[in-house]
Amino acid sequence: MRALWLAFLNSWRGLVFGARTERAIRLELVLLALGLPAALWLGGSLWIRVALLTSLLLMLGAEFLNTAIEKLCDHLHPDRHARIGIVKDLASAGAFLTQGIAALVWAAALIDRL
Repeated sequence: MRALWLAFLNSWRGLVFGARTERAIRLELVLLALGLPAALWLGGSLWIRVALLTSLLLMLGAEFLNTAIEKLCDHLHPDRHARIGIVKDLASAGAFLTQGIAALVWAAALIDRL
């Protein structure tokens, strides 16, 4: 149990640090906060509600990974570097694609609801 508790504390520190320092993470946390009641209203079944919330959590998780990669790249090579820029762009593309997944899931739920 101690290892699980320590892992939780590490994750919590990461969540707090991301929320305090990264604008994109704060925006996606706002989307999650707004999305929770919206998912309860929009989702006609339990599985649709789960899909709506999961899409937002996936998007937020990808943003955290993107931020971690950017921070590591900046630490290893603080100056502009073409190859580091490609790594950052790839991580950003991954975050962007999860935003697309979330948009598709929410659009499908909205269409299904109407």
